[in-house]
Amino acid sequence: MAAEASYDPRRETLVMETRTHWSPELQALSAADKEWLARAVHEQPARAAHVDYERSHTGFIREITVTVADVERLYQERAVKA
Repeated sequence: MAAEASYDPRRETLVMETRTHWSPELQALSAADKEWLARAVHEQPARAAHVDYERSHTGFIREITVTVADVERLYQERAVKA
């Protein structure tokens, strides 16, 4: 069961696993796009729109549901870097 619906710095220190879920609006994204977007959103979880933490035996599992707002932000950041 999810314990929290927002970023939690204390729980972050105990994250042992990550999972990525996608908003229904994003199902048409290619596998390549989903791969880099998932990696990018987990690199800065505090900036993700929806973060949950699930308790596990060894710590927490961070689950991020990627939203349209996350994708727009990440594409803008990528364009600025290029």
